[in-house]
Parts: sequence; structure tokens; C-alpha cells
Amino acid sequence: MAGRTSAQSSLPQLSPPYFDNLENITKYTSHLQLHHQTSNMADALTEDQVSEFKEAFSLFDKDGDGQITTKELGTVMRSLGQNPSESELQDMINEVDADNNGTIDFPEFLTMMARKMKDTDSEDEIREAFKVFDRDNNGFISAAELRHVMTSIGEKLTDEEVDEMIREADQDGDGRIDYNEFVQLMMQK
Repeated sequence: MAGRTSAQSSLPQLSPPYFDNLENITKYTSHLQLHHQTSNMADALTEDQVSEFKEAFSLFDKDGDGQITTKELGTVMRSLGQNPSESELQDMINEVDADNNGTIDFPEFLTMMARKMKDTDSEDEIREAFKVFDRDNNGFISAAELRHVMTSIGEKLTDEEVDEMIREADQDGDGRIDYNEFVQLMMQK
């Protein structure tokens, strides 16, 4: 199929910025709950999806060795307001660790993400992703909140980049993203 690739394809190394727009950030955030993956569906991903997941993988793989460890997974999850135990982190890795080496390599990560895409759009997961960004719990994602979350995962953005991300999702033009706008953004993928 044109536009599709398999997990075994050689992928180009991507350089920052890891996320070019708010849609990619929200997709990434919604994939942080790393459970319920059971089968390899990576061959059904488009090239764009594989590239996007390569960027997310790079965020987790802090030392660049091509493997995500429980420590690396924990660091990213904690930076996004989650507090998984060591045992929960190991369980998340074990769910997709096909070669049983205790880490997740990129093909295993693709499997996990492809499986997660089938479940990603549940109301609870979208609500949890929204809460990661809505730090003051006022029902809106402001530019300052978006900047804070991006900084916490290592992305330094200019004011213009943050404003553009907000504009992409802000349908009513109030300069912030409400829950309904966030849901619509999540459902577009």
C-alpha cells in the first residue's frame, strides 16, 4: 500500500523540534498511558505516523541508545505529572517487550503505539490528556500552560510557536483551548 511502511523499515533520524504543532503534542500525550497493547499492528501505520512515533520515541530514549528503559519511561511520565511505581513501569515495558530484554526498542514501541491507536480516543484518556495541559484546572489550556508542559518535556518554544499551536486548535478565537476544542483536535487524527 502506498504511504504505508512496516516496523522493519529503515527510518531517517529526525532532529528537533520533536513536535511541530499542538495536534502532535496531544497525540503524544494521549499515548502516555502505555497499557492494553497486545498485538503488532505496526505494518498498518502510515509513514507520517511512523515518523511521528520516532519523534516520541526519541523523547523517551534520553541517552539515545535505541532502547527505552524503565528509568527513561519514568522520567518522561513524571515530567508530565504522572507518578508510576517502578513495578508499573516494568509492567508497561513487559506488555510490549517482544524479545524479553527488559527494554523497548523502536519496533516494539511502534507495536505499542499502533495498538494504542485503537483505544486512544476513549473519553477518559482524552480527559486525562487534557488535564496534563490544563494545569490550573480552569477548563482551558492557555499559552503559558502549553509552554510549561513543553518545557517540562525538554522543548523550548518561542512565544510565536506557542501562539501558533494555540491558534491551530482554538476554534472560537478566545486565545485558549477548551475541552471541546481539545476533543475535536484529538478526534482529527
